[in-house]
Amino acid sequence: MLDPALWQRLLQHVRVNHPTLNRDWFNQLQPRQLGNGVIQVTVPKAVQLPFCQTQCQQPFTAAAQAVTGRLVVVSFHCDHMPTGGVFNDNDQPMPLNPDYVFENFVTGPCNRLPHAASVAVSEQPGKAYNPLFIHGGVGLGKTHLLQAICQQLLDREPDKRILYLSCDSFINQFINAIETGDMNQFRYRYRHVDMLVIDDIHFLAGRDRTQEEFFHTFNTLYQGHKQIILSADCPPSRDPGVWKNGS
Repeated sequence: MLDPALWQRLLQHVRVNHPTLNRDWFNQLQPRQLGNGVIQVTVPKAVQLPFCQTQCQQPFTAAAQAVTGRLVVVSFHCDHMPTGGVFNDNDQPMPLNPDYVFENFVTGPCNRLPHAASVAVSEQPGKAYNPLFIHGGVGLGKTHLLQAICQQLLDREPDKRILYLSCDSFINQFINAIETGDMNQFRYRYRHVDMLVIDDIHFLAGRDRTQEEFFHTFNTLYQGHKQIILSADCPPSRDPGVWKNGS
């Protein structure tokens, strides 16, 4: 292990010089000194690793060099990388914002119900509020809640597989599957997940064939007790064309 006093000086250097970077969970980071001038830092959660690797690598390395007076580098890793996770439409791991957790969500009269429903879904996916539909204007916290659900679920069940994408991505993947004759793979990808999250579902309006495919996917997941989460900028009553084929 790295000397605790030295590590605290390093953290303090980061907090002073990069105040917007600091996170409460930095106190849970576990550093150890390696050979060849490398300090390896273990992050407690896999969802925090992309943030550390992309945002913290250079500031932590600069802090380590400042407090040690040596040419050292800081690297980040996670001991327990789950087999599940959050994936985009191309089956690539999708990084989540580690700040988008329930503990950081500010509740008020206008969002208390969607917050409570989101917490319930994260605790009992496929049972409470299935499907979960969240609507609201830009900047009102929809993305925060969607990602908080994913992170809460993966904290408890890290092998769950979540597909998280925009409605535009779903439409483009569907069109591409038709053009390439690859509908079987398309359907398998979307129907063999533990949770499907689609943002901006209102963009399905006026796309009858895509709507039909979506509702087949919807029904397959629903009947299999898999969680479905949808978000939109407006309620269904203001855009009924999206919902004419089903739920």
